[in-house]
Amino acid sequence: MSFSFDLIVEFLPVFWQGTLVTIAATVVGFLLSLIVGGVLLTLMRAPSRLVSLPAVLFMEFVRSTPLLVQVYFLFFVLPNVGIKMPAFLTGVIALGLHHGAYVSETYRAALEAVPRGQWDAAVSLNYGRAKAYWYLILPQAAPIALPALGNTLITMIKDTPILSAITVTELMFVANDIGTQRFQYTEPITFAAIIYLVMSLAAAALVTYLDRSFRIARS
Repeated sequence: MSFSFDLIVEFLPVFWQGTLVTIAATVVGFLLSLIVGGVLLTLMRAPSRLVSLPAVLFMEFVRSTPLLVQVYFLFFVLPNVGIKMPAFLTGVIALGLHHGAYVSETYRAALEAVPRGQWDAAVSLNYGRAKAYWYLILPQAAPIALPALGNTLITMIKDTPILSAITVTELMFVANDIGTQRFQYTEPITFAAIIYLVMSLAAAALVTYLDRSFRIARS
């Protein structure tokens, strides 16, 4: 069995478009997950059980059900109650909600890793709670959370093929479509895998660079 490089060259523009959609879904979904994670953590730490309990239940539900089920629910079930969104937007929201539940735990672990004495220092400086978070706690928690957030970003890159199930024209959708057109799946699927590998390695390198920069700045 020979590998047809001509097929790859012929469809390079199509692969490029699919890669751009994958990158866009990953970036927007990741930014949304950072926001969702922060909101969830804030709600779960609320003193009122009426606020914290729904947030905890939501997080557990999202973390305990497959991303594909959540994507299907948003795309096929919500229109039945009058909520209809484009496929790309649906996929991005699903990625943000799903990974946001994990990001909230990353935030929690990072904040709890900051020594308790830092809070005592904030009190001695007459810092309010918001000021203490912004100037003392978050600058120390961010480098701690960075590696886990980097893993979330890489995982999200590898989760984007799930969006092809709702016709988002990301990289895997494009590869499968080319295979269907030409009855040749080896070349497009292999090339798509290589592109996913390159994107994941690039994301890992970026996280490593940022982690080292934080360590140098703190030393």
